[in-house]
Amino acid sequence: MLAVIKANAYGHGLVTVAEALSAADAFAVARVEEAIALRQAGCRSRIILLEGVRDALELETAARHALEPFVHQDRQLALLEAWHGPQIFRVWLKIDSGMHRLGFTPAEVPAAAARLGACKFVAQPFQLATHLADAERTEHPGSRAQIEGFAAATASFAGERSVANSAGLIAWPAARADWVRPGIMLYGISPFADKIGSDLGLRPVMTFETRIIALKDVAAGDCVGYGGTWTASGASRIAVAAVGYGDGYPRAARNGTPVSVNGVAAVIAGRPSMDMLTIDVSGLPGVAVGDRVELWGCKVPVERVAAAAGTIAYELTCRVGRRVNFTTREP
Repeated sequence: MLAVIKANAYGHGLVTVAEALSAADAFAVARVEEAIALRQAGCRSRIILLEGVRDALELETAARHALEPFVHQDRQLALLEAWHGPQIFRVWLKIDSGMHRLGFTPAEVPAAAARLGACKFVAQPFQLATHLADAERTEHPGSRAQIEGFAAATASFAGERSVANSAGLIAWPAARADWVRPGIMLYGISPFADKIGSDLGLRPVMTFETRIIALKDVAAGDCVGYGGTWTASGASRIAVAAVGYGDGYPRAARNGTPVSVNGVAAVIAGRPSMDMLTIDVSGLPGVAVGDRVELWGCKVPVERVAAAAGTIAYELTCRVGRRVNFTTREP
């Protein structure tokens, strides 16, 4: 189990999540800086660098902190060939089986593998990995072609293999191989556009919440918020919550985007601003200043909010702002 905790653990807190997932066999991050933060926090687990290293200085840093780089281009092979030790690297050869982002093509794999095999300071056998471009579409033939192409390209090598991301782990059993790389599903979020986490037996890790700071009565025909995008169809009660795009709530969220007030379903009314969000609470009795508003979490699936904002849940959790207070509590 290679737990993917890059991008501040998808916005959930890098060190906090690493501690919570200490039973994972290894962690995956994108960049050296993320790995160093884990080591400085006392993490002794295996750490894999999904983007590898960029230069000799980063390779030296990877050696000092026992990091395991992906190798996806000739430049990185040359850095390893020039390394004089004494540290020996565990490395992961990245194969481009169809994502066309990083990695050696199947035709390039034999030469790249031969070079890695000849590196004095590379542990043998090296690991092999690829990434699925379209595993979320379970009926699309692309993932099957990638799985089969990866298997063919690596058939003659002994190293352990890793293919499956969250969607691959759930939908493509043939992609599970020796290592799986769950990312978004670790946080209770569905990787599929037509499902939410609970559909898959997942429970959300993040609850993003705030409080009501004001209430306002508006008459039929009154417009609310910048641009007047919401108009009251009758006498209405509007709650103002202390949150906005300055905190990471999506400005693109449309009228009708779900929220929860004191555990009861409500919707936003008007365009989110930098610091405030307006909510139609006309049908909710007893709403008062100080009441709790869940923006996403157990009551409001983040996938639903993302859909209403024309984005994906990954983006919403990753961009929760720095002025938001993070606390950890038991489930």
